[in-house]
Parts: sequence; C-alpha cells; structure tokens
Amino acid sequence: MKNLQQMKKSTQKGFTLIELMIVVAIIGILAAVAIPQYREYTRNATAQSTITEAGAYKLAVSLCIQTNGGVAAGCDAGGNRIPAATGIVTGVTDGVIAITLGDIDGDGTDETVINTPVPTDTLVTWTITSAGGTDVCASGWVDCTSI
Repeated sequence: MKNLQQMKKSTQKGFTLIELMIVVAIIGILAAVAIPQYREYTRNATAQSTITEAGAYKLAVSLCIQTNGGVAAGCDAGGNRIPAATGIVTGVTDGVIAITLGDIDGDGTDETVINTPVPTDTLVTWTITSAGGTDVCASGWVDCTSI
C-alpha cells in the first residue's frame, strides 16, 4: 500500500523519448530549409557587394570618358586618373572594367563580371555581362540591367 501511495505522489520529471524525437525532427526540417536559403543569401550579398566595391572605377572611367569628349579609348587602369587594377578589379581597358567575384558558387571556376561603358552625349550608362563560371546575371546574383 505504501508503495502505491509513493507512486501516486511522484510526478513526471523531464521529457519522454518521443517528445525529444519530435523536437529533433522539427529542428532537422527547419535546418533543411534554412541552410540552402542562407547560402543563397550570402552568395547574392557577396556578388552585390563586390559590384558595389567597383563603383570607384566606374566613376573614374565615367570622368575619363567625359574628359575625352565621350570616347572610352585610353581610359585604362593606372592612367587618366583611373586607379590601378587591384583586388577584385582585374583590369580596366578602354573603359571596360573586369571584376572577378571568385568561386562564389563552389563549382571550381571564378565568376567574372564585365562592366562596359556606353557613352552618350550627356552621360555614361553601363552594360553588365557575366563571363566565366556561372552566369551571375541569369542566376540573379547581380542586377545586370544597364545602369
């Protein structure tokens, strides 16, 4: 009788195995969705920030073109007040800026973005294309509309 009274007084402490398994399953499902989304987010952020970093070169090339009367010839890295190509900017030739993003998608090849100036009478717009590796324009990592 005493043993039965003690059993009634004792209360459950902790979680059952099935409750713990349900929690682990929920965490696994959330991780399966969140990890790919996080990778895509960081890939997009890396690509966009790299393009933004090259803004100084775009400004310098635009000024060079305006100074040269709307002609991009001779607007090269290291001349005409255009900074020397370093880091992500791998080259500037006749105003065309080559930007290497690196292997941001993990396929073993570097992705490259080419910014080509399109001078008009009053301003310089830019055409952005992708070369090498994954097409960063088609993948949506970079907004490749003319700027």
